Amino acid sequence: MKKSITNVFLLIAVLTPIVISCHKTQEEDIEQLKKEALNNYAGLVLANYEDCYQSVVDYKQSVETFLQNPTASGLEQCKSAWLFARKPYGQSEAFRFYGGPIDNGQGPEGLINAWPMDEVYVDYVVGNPNAGVINNPGQYPDINKNLLVGLNELLSEKSIFTGYHTAEFLLWGQDLSASGPGNRPYTDYVTDGSGTAANQDRRGQYLTVVNELLLEHLNQVLTQWTDTGDYRQKFLNTYETKKSLGLIFSGLVEFTSGEIAGERMFVAIDLQDQEHEHSCFSDNTINDLKANLEGVKNVYFGKYKRIDGSEHSGRSFADILIKIDSDLALEVLNAIDLAELELSLIPAPFDQTILNNTTPVQEAIDALNALSDQLYLAGKALGGEF
Repeated sequence: MKKSITNVFLLIAVLTPIVISCHKTQEEDIEQLKKEALNNYAGLVLANYEDCYQSVVDYKQSVETFLQNPTASGLEQCKSAWLFARKPYGQSEAFRFYGGPIDNGQGPEGLINAWPMDEVYVDYVVGNPNAGVINNPGQYPDINKNLLVGLNELLSEKSIFTGYHTAEFLLWGQDLSASGPGNRPYTDYVTDGSGTAANQDRRGQYLTVVNELLLEHLNQVLTQWTDTGDYRQKFLNTYETKKSLGLIFSGLVEFTSGEIAGERMFVAIDLQDQEHEHSCFSDNTINDLKANLEGVKNVYFGKYKRIDGSEHSGRSFADILIKIDSDLALEVLNAIDLAELELSLIPAPFDQTILNNTTPVQEAIDALNALSDQLYLAGKALGGEF
C-alpha cells in the first residue's frame, strides 16, 4: 500500500510538468494567432484605404472630364463614380473610434465625411439663389483649399464645406423628391452663357477643390498604415497585443451601436427629418449602412474584397474566438447574420422610410445594438484591453 501511494506521487510528479507544458504551449499558440490576426488586420486596413484613394482618383477624373464639356450623361458618370467610391469608404469606417489616424486629434475624418450638411453654406437652395460660397465672389473671391478647410464646421456642426457629402450635394443638388434623389441639372456647370444658376465656373472650381482635398486627406490616413507608416509600426510593434485588440474591438462596439444604430439610424427616425440621413442628396443611405456593416464583418472575419475583385484575407479574430469560446463565436455569427438581414429589409429610399414606416429601421437598430454587445464580449474573450 505504501509503495502504491509512492508510485502515485511519482506519477503526479511526472505528469504535472507535462500538463503545465501543454497548457503553456496552447497559450503560446493562441498568442501567436493573435499576432497573426493583428498583422492581417493592418494589411486589410491598408488595402481598404488604398481602394478608398483609388476610387476617388477615378471619380475625380470623371469630374474633370465632365467639367471640360458638361453634358447630362457626363454628370451621370460622375454620380456613378461617386457612388462607387462610397463602397470602400463605408467599409473603412470600421477602423474608426479608437484614436487611429483617421479620427485622432489630428485625423482628417471631419474633413472627409462630416454630415449632416446644411447646403446653404455652399450653393444655392430653393428660395435663396445667392446662397453659399459659390454665389458670393465678393466675400470669397478665391475658392481654394485653405478657405474650405478653414470654414469647415467653423460656423456650426452643419457648416460642412469639404468631403464626400459636399461633393454629393454639388452633383445631385437638394433632394426635394419623395421618390428619388436630388436632380441638379448638368447645365449648372455650363459656362458658355446658356447655363442654369449663376456662377457656373465657380461651382466647377469648388467641386474641383473639394475633390483634391478629399484625395489629400485620404492619402494622409493611408500613409500611416503602409508597411513603414508611423501608426502601423506603433500598432503592431509598440502596443501590447491586448491593447491593440482592445482598440479594434472598442472601435467596432462604438461604431456598430453608437454610430450606425445611433447617429445614422435612431436620430433619423427620432427627428423624422428627411435631410437627416447619411447620404441625403443621392439617396444612398441604405447602401452606406450596408457597407458599414460589411466593414465590421471584414474586420472580424479578416477578409476584404477589393475594388478590382481580388481578396485580401488571412488569420482572423473569428478563427481565434472559435478556439477560445465556440459558443460565443456562434453567438457573434448569429448576431451578424441578423443585423445583415434586418438592414436588407429596410425599404428604399431611407428618407421616406423614416417618415412613413419606422418599424424596419427600429428592428435593424435593435439587431445592431445586439451585435455591438456580442462584439464587446468577443473582444474581452480575445483578451482585449478595454
